[in-house]
Amino acid sequence: MTLFEAKDVAVQFGGIKAVDGVSFTVEKGKVFTIIGPNGAGKTTLFNLISRIYDPSQGSLHFAGGEITNVAPHRVAALGIARTFQNIELFEHATVLQNLLLGRHAHRKSNLVSEIFFMPSVRRMEVEHREKAEQIIDFLDLEHYRDSLIAGLPYGVRKVVELGRALCTEPTLLLLDEPSSGLNTEETEDMAFWIHDIKNDLGITVLMVEHDMALVSEVSDEVLALNYGRVLATGTPSQVQEHPEVVKAYLGT
Repeated sequence: MTLFEAKDVAVQFGGIKAVDGVSFTVEKGKVFTIIGPNGAGKTTLFNLISRIYDPSQGSLHFAGGEITNVAPHRVAALGIARTFQNIELFEHATVLQNLLLGRHAHRKSNLVSEIFFMPSVRRMEVEHREKAEQIIDFLDLEHYRDSLIAGLPYGVRKVVELGRALCTEPTLLLLDEPSSGLNTEETEDMAFWIHDIKNDLGITVLMVEHDMALVSEVSDEVLALNYGRVLATGTPSQVQEHPEVVKAYLGT
């Protein structure tokens, strides 16, 4: 079953086509990875899906509906969550507080009920905290629950950002270079989390990644981009052995 589909998507900045007629489908329950050299258009493609950019052509479809013109602030409520290549966390808030921010898409209260902290708001607050605690337990963040982000190692911050995305209860999780800046052991842990996110939580993953060992370990399907165009799609081994992909990475 197709969960997400991009149809002939393109975006242009001045005279440069950062993404040029890209089409692909992501099947539900799979890990789909986009690879390519620097400047290939990978993060730009993520920004299109997140609705940060508007495509100059083509369309985007998610869960049976078109999202090409959906406002960016509505994306999380649809069931799409994202992490960023450069970590985007509130440094002077705790791990728990950052995770609770991921629950914003599920808030259903109004200003009056919030001011008077009515029973419905109290029940909702308990529900949000329970969900955040479940993610803390899932990602082994118990030791850091009440720690400020500013005092945490980079690798832990990466996991916290992943946790905040999971707190939105997404159907599709976009991971933008999840191993960036991590050491070997932390990358192995990230592979573990990705497997569990797919198998235990039932979340479909769309990932941009440079680490080919991680790509090979967790991916069901891979798409290779270069200069905004699709070079190859297939299994990790098929794509890595494709002549055009080898040429893009290593040159002629």
